[in-house]
Amino acid sequence: MTERAACHCGAVHIEVAALPSEVTLCNCSLCVAYGVIWAYHDVADIVSLPDASLTDTYAWNGRHVDFHRCRTCGCITHWMPRDASRQKRGINARLFGAELLATARVRHKDGANTGKYLD
Repeated sequence: MTERAACHCGAVHIEVAALPSEVTLCNCSLCVAYGVIWAYHDVADIVSLPDASLTDTYAWNGRHVDFHRCRTCGCITHWMPRDASRQKRGINARLFGAELLATARVRHKDGANTGKYLD
């Protein structure tokens, strides 16, 4: 059994082995503007990612990660690190549905300054 996240129009979907028990709300300018809450997953726990042709990407300052959004409806779906050796990926937790956010612990990350969790 897998869990599925999908954008608004359904063109982009991501499957993971299980939902996380915690999600991250980051206060950096980009995450605040996107309005996302991140579910972090190890590469091994991601069952499927969308074909690259279904998303557009943005990399702030051309640095560490590519943020993906659906080419059709524009929903932010996930981020992928530019360094393939990094084992974590971020999936927009809001796309899993309200049940996840109702049960998961929400962690607050100070991405705007220290990069550390505030709780």
